[in-house]
Amino acid sequence: MSTGLSRRQLLKSIAAAPVAAWLAKYHLMAATLKGKVKIRNIKTMMMQGPERNYTLVKVDSDAGPYGVAEAYGSPGVGVKEQVHALKTLLIGKDPLEIDALVVGLDRHSDGSAHSLMRALSGIEMALWDLAGKILNVPVSTLLGGRFRDKVRVYDHAAPRNMVDKAACRDWAQRCKTNPSGFTCHKFGPQHTDPKKDPGRDPANRLLSTEELRLIRQGYANCREAIGFEHDIMVHCHWEYDLRTSIDLAAAVEPIQPVWLEDPMPVAYTESWRNLTAVSRVPICTGENWMRRADAVPFVIHHGCHILHPDLRNTGGFLETKKLADLADLFSLPVANHNTGSLVNTMATIQWASAVRDYLACETVIGRRDWMDDVVLHDGLVVKNGFLEVPNQPGLGIELNPDVVKAHLVPGEVWWG
Repeated sequence: MSTGLSRRQLLKSIAAAPVAAWLAKYHLMAATLKGKVKIRNIKTMMMQGPERNYTLVKVDSDAGPYGVAEAYGSPGVGVKEQVHALKTLLIGKDPLEIDALVVGLDRHSDGSAHSLMRALSGIEMALWDLAGKILNVPVSTLLGGRFRDKVRVYDHAAPRNMVDKAACRDWAQRCKTNPSGFTCHKFGPQHTDPKKDPGRDPANRLLSTEELRLIRQGYANCREAIGFEHDIMVHCHWEYDLRTSIDLAAAVEPIQPVWLEDPMPVAYTESWRNLTAVSRVPICTGENWMRRADAVPFVIHHGCHILHPDLRNTGGFLETKKLADLADLFSLPVANHNTGSLVNTMATIQWASAVRDYLACETVIGRRDWMDDVVLHDGLVVKNGFLEVPNQPGLGIELNPDVVKAHLVPGEVWWG
């Protein structure tokens, strides 16, 4: 893509991305109240889910309102302890000075906040929830306003055996009759047994000839079973090398997936650019980015087609909104990785509603178990594959104390 700009001009334009306009509106709204509210305390508590745990964060103010959000839980280590390591730098500060507070954590903690990004992200989003409550508006308003009132979400429903057409038909029937109405599903390819497939070596980054054949057939079975009324995303976990990623993209191309996610190792290399240039399937990555700086080489060197950050990794709302504004300069859409609880899911859809070129948000809720009831709500949480964006101040959510208390990690108590 030619921009007509020199590299110096290009980097200058990136630095001056349109974040300034909407952030200026927030500062204007907050101007009369700045300096009148102080952070009194920052608390945590952890829930234990069926597959991972979840770190909830609360920012108390001396004026009464408080903000709640979610930092990363497992498979992260020590996020709760990191939150408490940062809170001493925030108590007594103005919670409405969010950008300055986050930048200040880097400066006054010798840069350690870079390595504590998962903790910082949870605190930052709780500050926005608090700011919304203080200013009596939803977070989406503070982020510049909404482009949509509901956000599409996708699940992880997968057939038991993709190569078995009967199993694929059973899967399609379950998807189509799910009361939550998901119409977008992400799952990865099946691997062969190394004892039976001589080409399969779990230690390398390759797919055997047999695996590629079965992947092509398996995803074709899925598409045949579910039709084109539902979308499919092909999920990897940074497993493959460049040549194999190209082969994998070609193998799944006939089913027209929404994207091929994270086929290669996380860090940017020219291989990402080469893959994106030849793949006819959109390439998606970004869940492990820490700040927009990690996204910059992917954006300016065309290393992906779709950016896929996780708010709990990238610094929360503001830093990730800047990331989305950067992507918009290059006409790249954004989606969200999200394996958090309903708290982070509701935070993410507030953010997503304020991003113009947006695709979908991952979620582990909508299964109609206790995870759907972590916050108070009426009826189904996910409706027809979408989540409605609340209009109440802040994130627009209230924790359900009975459900949260019943699923705390052993040793945890309500807000510490």
